[in-house]
Amino acid sequence: MNPGMNPGRIQFAEQDGTFVLKFVGEVRLTLCSALDSTIEKIFTALNFSAIVIDLTETRSIDSTTLGLLAKLSILSRQKIGLLPTVVTTHPDITRLLQSMGFDQVFNIVDTPIPCPECLDDLPSQDQSEAVVRAKVLEAHRILMDLNDSNREAFHDLVNALEHQR
Repeated sequence: MNPGMNPGRIQFAEQDGTFVLKFVGEVRLTLCSALDSTIEKIFTALNFSAIVIDLTETRSIDSTTLGLLAKLSILSRQKIGLLPTVVTTHPDITRLLQSMGFDQVFNIVDTPIPCPECLDDLPSQDQSEAVVRAKVLEAHRILMDLNDSNREAFHDLVNALEHQR
């Protein structure tokens, strides 16, 4: 398989109280339902001590996915008082995260996590257009709350989505 043609996927593992989500390739909103349900699942598990988001093999990541990650951080702080860690080794991804205000809501590090082979692909989910739209809307509202430049960047999109019925 040509690595340039890699459709995105999200992998998930839980080891010794650490939840790991690894984003591979081009991660887009087609994966948002699977990601969101995994986020919900993480917070129904009570015995965990850390959440790590591995972006070391991420080629690109869309704003919906970023918004869901911000949601993950917010839930993590509310429920267990913990800031999740994001691992990124690509300068452009790191810059994107910082511009979105992610350095306020994540520990951003550049050392890869051990044991990538323990990760499983998330199962894909059937998603209706309405469900996807709701997730996209929620994700961008969360991003808008992180900082002013996000609020400006996504204002029109959120408005448009709110008026699609």
